[in-house]
Amino acid sequence: MKNEELRFKDEEQPDENSSFPEHSKGTLHSSLKEKTAKGLFWGGVSNGVQQLLNLFFGIFLARLLTPADYGMVGMLTIFSAMASILQEGGFISALTNRKTTEHKDYNAVFWFSTLMGISLYTLLYMAAPYIAEFYRQPELTALARLSFLGFLISSTNVAPRAFLFKHLKTKENAIISFVSLTLSGIIGITLAFYGFAYWGIAIQSIAYIASMTVLSYRFSGWRPSWHIDFTPIREMIGYSSKLIATHTFHIINANLFSVILGKFYTEKEVGFFNQANKWNTMGYTTINGMMTGVAQPVLSTLSEDRNYQLKALRKMLRFTAFVSFPAMFGLSLTAPELITLTITDKWLPSAQIMQVLCVGGAFLPISNLFSQLLLSRGHSSTYMWCTIALSTLQLAAAILMYPQGLQPMLYTFVGIHISWTGVWLYFVHREIGLTFLAWLKDIGPYLLLSSTLVIAAKMSTEHIETTSIRLLCKIGGVGSLYILILWALKSVILQETVSFFLNKKK
Repeated sequence: MKNEELRFKDEEQPDENSSFPEHSKGTLHSSLKEKTAKGLFWGGVSNGVQQLLNLFFGIFLARLLTPADYGMVGMLTIFSAMASILQEGGFISALTNRKTTEHKDYNAVFWFSTLMGISLYTLLYMAAPYIAEFYRQPELTALARLSFLGFLISSTNVAPRAFLFKHLKTKENAIISFVSLTLSGIIGITLAFYGFAYWGIAIQSIAYIASMTVLSYRFSGWRPSWHIDFTPIREMIGYSSKLIATHTFHIINANLFSVILGKFYTEKEVGFFNQANKWNTMGYTTINGMMTGVAQPVLSTLSEDRNYQLKALRKMLRFTAFVSFPAMFGLSLTAPELITLTITDKWLPSAQIMQVLCVGGAFLPISNLFSQLLLSRGHSSTYMWCTIALSTLQLAAAILMYPQGLQPMLYTFVGIHISWTGVWLYFVHREIGLTFLAWLKDIGPYLLLSSTLVIAAKMSTEHIETTSIRLLCKIGGVGSLYILILWALKSVILQETVSFFLNKKK
């Protein structure tokens, strides 16, 4: 494992087809390395703080609310999420991929997204009684009409979000997330304390989206104009329409269990699943968000130089595996203790669900990194069809397995997802030549070490009866041994990470 990581070497000979001038290569890639490192740092800060705040406020809310309260809101998630995808239209990614952007491009996206948001909210407002009838929950009509206001507000935020993303404003995004989560979290806890139940969760979500929107305009400095020209939309629609289809299937995939459980089981069971999925999402989103904030902009910059793009991808891949496997496997290991100590044993049925989800969640950042590579090379069609095929397969498997119960559905769902990483790898290999052996060499050491340590920790702590001590032993044992072993083996990723933080501190 000592030599499993290769450093960037600006003096290496590039691909013979490289389009970058020779004299500018070192400067360009040195600058990109610095931007990537800063982007990863602030992306990590942003997502880390965001998930810590989610955890902090989530603990209070889970203690004040019931699984049924979470289940009521969870039944509506898929509708709000799909509407948000339609009004966003894939334009953030489309604007990022454009070599040059002007005010008219962002302005066209603003007006298109806003008008789409108004139209979709009107349709869903009228559809609310039918949604309530589908779930056999009359209370959902009013709750839906309130909850759907969130995506209507967010439709006005697409253009400034795209501006911040394209210009790698990860520090500004960190501030936006912190303020928005803090404000909305306080509102949510206050409403839950005064007995607003699931209404408080809905209002908290709206407060978060409204804060994000206001602050995005503040930090981007971008403002819309009344001169409306949809010509840029026509130029981007071919690319973005494929992302709409892709993201729609992503949403179906992510909310599949909430719909099936809401239809065939009780709102309490939906609540248990949503709570488990919330913890899983907090884990992989921290890693995913850190990488997504820099992956597509950086890889897009290198899209005309296959050699350097491959080097950049492998570097990101090693860092992702270095973080994702110990974090997500560790979260799976400590699920029972975390659930019991933070939100009480009334939520303990969520722990088993969470353990399975977190194993699959460890592979999500890797799949996401592959998809960002495909997008950076303009292959939104490949991205779309690959995602549609995965979602269709998982949907079919869930429908076939739901009579067997939740656990068999989960195992099937997660198994398909992990296996599908190989499909993403095939398309990446076709694009830039990343081989299976190279991929295995990049992620294998971290996968093997994390798995071994987690299994050993589970076996060695089973006799410990005190929950808090058992949790500390699991975290301390796995975390310290992971770092010590990698340090002893002179892991380049670990050394570079430590060096970066030491320099940052100085």
